[in-house]
Amino acid sequence: MAGGTFGRIPRLAVAVTLVTAGAAAGPWAAAPTAVASPVVSAAQRGLNPDTRFFVPPPSAGAPQQILQLVKKGDRKDAALITEMEATPRAVWFTSGTPAQVRQQVRQTMAEAAVERAVPALVAYDIPGRDCAQYSAGGALSQADYQAWISGFAQGVGNGHAVVILEPDALGNMPSNCGLSASSYPFTDAERIAELQYAVGALEHDPGVSVYLDGTHSAWQSVGTMTQRLLDAHVQAAQGFFLNVSNYQPTAELDDYGTWISDCIAMVTDSSNAFYNNPAGCASQYYPATPSDFSTWDLTTQWYAQNMGSAVATTRFVVDTSRNGRGPDSMQQYASAPYDQPASVISTLAAGNWCNPPGSGLGLRPTASTGVPLLDAYLWVKTPGQSDGQCDSAGGARAWDYADYTQPGWPATTAAQSLFDPLWGTDDPAAGDWFGPQALQLAQLASPPLPGA
Repeated sequence: MAGGTFGRIPRLAVAVTLVTAGAAAGPWAAAPTAVASPVVSAAQRGLNPDTRFFVPPPSAGAPQQILQLVKKGDRKDAALITEMEATPRAVWFTSGTPAQVRQQVRQTMAEAAVERAVPALVAYDIPGRDCAQYSAGGALSQADYQAWISGFAQGVGNGHAVVILEPDALGNMPSNCGLSASSYPFTDAERIAELQYAVGALEHDPGVSVYLDGTHSAWQSVGTMTQRLLDAHVQAAQGFFLNVSNYQPTAELDDYGTWISDCIAMVTDSSNAFYNNPAGCASQYYPATPSDFSTWDLTTQWYAQNMGSAVATTRFVVDTSRNGRGPDSMQQYASAPYDQPASVISTLAAGNWCNPPGSGLGLRPTASTGVPLLDAYLWVKTPGQSDGQCDSAGGARAWDYADYTQPGWPATTAAQSLFDPLWGTDDPAAGDWFGPQALQLAQLASPPLPGA
């Protein structure tokens, strides 16, 4: 039983009750009069293998979808969505005043204490987040962000929590966004200062484990991420996180995270030949070949040969919420009946982070990973929530409608630019419930959900 919120109450009945009687009427809506979590010493800041993670209230849209499936007689799929919602996952905080975020975090901490569980909290309000794209927003200035993150830290209080600090903040630095200063007035120096402040504010409580953005195994190189993590004071935090809102294979992420930890150790050891030289660290791009996982042992061997007396201690966590099937190469659309040209396939593959079909839930959250330095597998991205309006207008999709279309698909260029041909619909906005994708994630989970 994931998270322990249900006791002996059948999960499907609980989900339907939430729809018919209101979300406040169920075991998810625990009263905030909780037993306080014990204060954890700095030596105990990490996660024990038997850590119990928090199951938050169901996502907006999930109970309605469950009820619709039940009404259609599809109790199997209704049970799969219910099982997905009964699995521990992170709670995101994305806006509000300092007072509002303090209260929201405090409420979540109280609910987690009722479950006697550790919550994963995502702080996502950095100025200029997501390069002003699908998840645009965030605080308006460095001072505003510092006030917001201070409110967030006050909400955690003396509790025990995992904090996922600003997804993509180090992968997409302001200088990576390619936007003019007049439309995007944020700088790399401000970004680093904001993260440094957040690490200090959050790690002040010994019960908090803070993880910084480490991107994923198909994005930034090990050396690049090592430098950025060190700049952001990763050594004052618990570590870094990987694969948030992405789909990369778990085995590759385990290796990539281990290499970053090794590189951090090497470049901060004055006796090592690679001291102060992150660019010299091996990565998924060399000597390994990124597209051929069988070569990744070459990079692992490189670290074994070059570590010297350096000892890796920086820890990490991995988001497995949607990577059960790995990334979608989109090659199926090159064949009949779609017959899409190579240029379309290339664009689709580059946008395979955006609501890719054929994806499944990955490993269930656990702090018993069996991988040195890997603190936990977590569901950070909320399964079932859209990545954004994945279309050609935003650059995540391309399609030749002369080669393939269906009745009911848009016929005008303007409508086609907002259409997602992979799902046959206009995708919901980022963070909104995407029912077809949610059901597919549950159906294609690897390992399978009970009852699949």
